[in-house]
Amino acid sequence: MVPKAARAALSALLFGVSLVALANPAQAKSILVLGDSLSASYQIQFEQGWVNLLTNRLKVSHPKVQVTNASFGGATTAAGVQRLPTLLEEVKPDLLILELGGNDGLQGKPLTYIKANLSNIIHTAQTAGTDVLLLGIKIPPNYGTRYTEPFFNQYEELATQYNLLYVPFMLQGIIENSSLMQNDGIHPTAEAQPIILDNIWPAITKALELK
Repeated sequence: MVPKAARAALSALLFGVSLVALANPAQAKSILVLGDSLSASYQIQFEQGWVNLLTNRLKVSHPKVQVTNASFGGATTAAGVQRLPTLLEEVKPDLLILELGGNDGLQGKPLTYIKANLSNIIHTAQTAGTDVLLLGIKIPPNYGTRYTEPFFNQYEELATQYNLLYVPFMLQGIIENSSLMQNDGIHPTAEAQPIILDNIWPAITKALELK
């Protein structure tokens, strides 16, 4: 016969385990995507964009997760700095997927300026208790390696500095295939959107496990 004190301890232990087991699946989470036209379904149907595909996939794998897409064509890092505090207050995201910098690069903005704005965004999000997934991007080679290489490398440097989850190049396996790129050579087609999501998905699922 189990002593009364032992039964009480066993009951408390079992109850505590059940609370832990139930707490995580029941916890709703929120994702905020802050990007430019690469994340805003540029020249394709909204439903075809990778962020909408992400929403649909999460409905199956993580049905309690909500996705808010705050991306728009032409968005710059300065716009991200300006908009983020309000978005954090409104959405209260657990995870920020940050995809900015491409338009700054296409405008030839100084790399120190771009990196400072990205740092501002990351610091603001982390201060608010939001995890950050950083998506690396490239700009066309005609800008010259003295600009394009450090532009690309800044994403890895920021990921290391702030200990971020990081996807080195969101268009991996796409930009090399002209059939997956629109005529401007910058924006991916509708057919490329599932590949973008597959490139990012492992980091997203890892991020969701952190909370």
